[in-house]
Amino acid sequence: MMRGRTLPLLRPRLGSGRITLASTRNCLNMSQQLRIGIIGMGIGRQNARALAANPRAVVTALCDLEQQRMDEVARELPEPVESFTDYKALCRDSRIDAVFIGSPNQLHVPMGLEAVHRGKHILVTKPLADTEQSAAELVEAAEKAGVVAMMSLSTRFSPAVRHLGATASDGDFGELYYARARSIRRSGIPAWNLGFIQCGGGAFRDMGVHALDAAWWLLGRPEPVSITGVAGARFGPRGMGYWDFKAVSREVYRHYESDDYAGGFVRFDGGIGLQIESFWASHQPPEFQIELFGTEAGARLQPLSIYRTHHHVPHDTTINLPKGPSAWDNIAAHFIDCCLDGVVCEAPVRDGLMVQRMLEALLDSTQKGREVRLDGSRCVT
Repeated sequence: MMRGRTLPLLRPRLGSGRITLASTRNCLNMSQQLRIGIIGMGIGRQNARALAANPRAVVTALCDLEQQRMDEVARELPEPVESFTDYKALCRDSRIDAVFIGSPNQLHVPMGLEAVHRGKHILVTKPLADTEQSAAELVEAAEKAGVVAMMSLSTRFSPAVRHLGATASDGDFGELYYARARSIRRSGIPAWNLGFIQCGGGAFRDMGVHALDAAWWLLGRPEPVSITGVAGARFGPRGMGYWDFKAVSREVYRHYESDDYAGGFVRFDGGIGLQIESFWASHQPPEFQIELFGTEAGARLQPLSIYRTHHHVPHDTTINLPKGPSAWDNIAAHFIDCCLDGVVCEAPVRDGLMVQRMLEALLDSTQKGREVRLDGSRCVT
């Protein structure tokens, strides 16, 4: 069996059905609909659609600084919604059971803290926070409150990654001992919100988090031991590499204070290794890829393929998944099951904290110019 795999496998119903005291402390009666407020009309749009499409949930409120953006999302929803421009007011509303948080990284924690202190379940987009310290604060508060606190991870919950996870859990790869993961854009720096490019944002927290989280989960969520990395900004501060090759004004790119590329190596307990790369802009073709190396078989995410050797003959299999629920549908269904039925959460914010820890250690390694070791729950400087 694969070393370190403790996370329950994502099944079509996305839950083991097991109930613990912590998970039932604030779960709702299973006959109810989960009433959800959505903060942030960017990534919140996809999550709102999926949550509203589930018969066990209803989106009742939207929150954004721009009314027009809320109006656009509201038109796509089956039920009338209330609009808020103040997230604290939304969190105070007793008619809301759960909150999706899709704001810029720097606001995840203050919004999440407000929600959990009001007894709301939370679903948080990646990454969990802009720093390890703030991520840890939210995890502690959510666990103390006893609410469901889950990460919205569209790569981990995607059908292709779920299939590889099932294959790994079945033991078909043997022991997974190495992986490569990369997310590369040619010209894709997001400029529609300065939070992306200011301190606390950046390519690695925006895109690298998807590759890192999914690869780490597929490897069995092993404990990281050390990380070394490089990161920098070669395009953004020059006004280059922005979304779809569009020119941006100096008024925008003068705010650039983060990375537009990062790469490095994570060493895990047991000698498992992961090579990770993320580029918002580059002179390379766009790509999102995860490659797994196992003692009995290997795999690639795109195209979804399994590689084996049988009787000294290579066997390469390309997998065509049948049409089914999307990643957003899977996230919505699992979050609702956790909140209404007390199902054990398979993507808790504590996972988000571990991924945040690895993200920050790689960026810290860049600043220090050397390997950063991790000792249990903290970086060792």
